Amino acid sequence: MSSSVVVPEPVNQSSPAKAVARPGKQGLFCVWHGLNWSTWQQLQREVGPFPAKNRLRRASISAVSLLNSWHEMWENLFYRRRIEQTVVHESPIFVLGHWRSGTTLLHNLFTHDPLLTYPTLYQVMFAGHFLLTERTLAPLTGWAIPKTRPMDNIPAGWDMSQEDEVALQLRTLLSAYMLLAWQGQREKYERLFELSELTPDELALWKREFLQLLKKVTIRSNRRIVLKSPPHTYRIPLLLEMFPQAKFVYIHRDPYAVYNSTLHLRRNVFADNALGECNFEGVEEDVLATYEHCIRRYEATKHLIPAGNLHELRFDDLEADPLGEMRQIYERLQLPGWEAVEPKLQAQMSEHTSYRKNRFTMDLATRRMVYERCRFAFDQYGYDSQLDDVSGA
Repeated sequence: MSSSVVVPEPVNQSSPAKAVARPGKQGLFCVWHGLNWSTWQQLQREVGPFPAKNRLRRASISAVSLLNSWHEMWENLFYRRRIEQTVVHESPIFVLGHWRSGTTLLHNLFTHDPLLTYPTLYQVMFAGHFLLTERTLAPLTGWAIPKTRPMDNIPAGWDMSQEDEVALQLRTLLSAYMLLAWQGQREKYERLFELSELTPDELALWKREFLQLLKKVTIRSNRRIVLKSPPHTYRIPLLLEMFPQAKFVYIHRDPYAVYNSTLHLRRNVFADNALGECNFEGVEEDVLATYEHCIRRYEATKHLIPAGNLHELRFDDLEADPLGEMRQIYERLQLPGWEAVEPKLQAQMSEHTSYRKNRFTMDLATRRMVYERCRFAFDQYGYDSQLDDVSGA
């Protein structure tokens, strides 16, 4: 089932954004419930000991991790040979961009293409056994999933498209999303963005699990896979090593909007996936450092992508004219099937225009701080500073 066409939130700049904990939508359930027993034990050794808070969540993770291991054993018994023999014939389409830049909207638009497939929330949460359990357990457990995502009003559900990075996080613990476990400890997860500093064994594990996921998604639906995970924006050399003919679509957005929205994202996902106390110390600096690293890394490595395999666009343009921008993507990347995609997207335009967006504000001091730190991105992509005293910034 494809996702509805929805648009992330805009920004009004008049008072500062703050990263403070708020009650989450998810309750007890969190991303770590996708771990199997052995990986859960490894995570506890690496991250613990934990404070008393969230003991019930950790106990439930332990119980579910045992069930995951049990299901994985049976899936391996029934599907191992089929997975080994499966070939991913067409290189994936990768949606790139910093978090909160419009990657979800772009990915959701792609999911309406009947020639494409994508990993679902259930598949990335339970990558070790979804071939065995998705069709039976997903309908029975849908009540546990919030109706919308924690950070915005985008619909959520087991069958909705989701980031493959979540599966890599749960299967390898070698993911940028380990920041959820090491909150406020950037030195422990910084190497997990690019992956260029992984040991040979770590890199082999990451590649094996990534390819395993794509093979299993192919078994479920033998079509070209479209993937969206912002951490892949840092990994163009690695992705090209694995898939030399992959297609890439890069989306960027006003840095002010990205900063505000990313703080909101951190506030929600940190609380909803904390294994102990939430730690927001230094989160504003971490958001800026992550943004700067992402944009500079992308700009330094995008030349490696073969001519004709990369298309870039602005979020504002996609929001204003989804059909026109998607048509350009299909033309520039020479993707087949636009005549079948266009009417499906046209039918979703009412949801596009009626989507209820979050709204944020930013004061002048914060705006100036973001501009001074990210001026290279404003210049690179042609965004207005919106500062009266820009000449002295």
